[in-house]
Amino acid sequence: MSDDPAPEPRDPKAALVFDDPLNQQSSDDTDRGWGERLSGDSAADLRRFLDEKPPHHF
Repeated sequence: MSDDPAPEPRDPKAALVFDDPLNQQSSDDTDRGWGERLSGDSAADLRRFLDEKPPHHF
């Protein structure tokens, strides 16, 4: 007879998942976060355009 303790239950979050990763939608597959702005202020749009304009475009 051995004095080994009973194995502890494994954390299910730490288990490896062998699903097909191409079947899952990633955050890059959505349009969320791609340039939409909540404000419709035209003065703020112009200010942002001028701030982000490269120096060689002036």
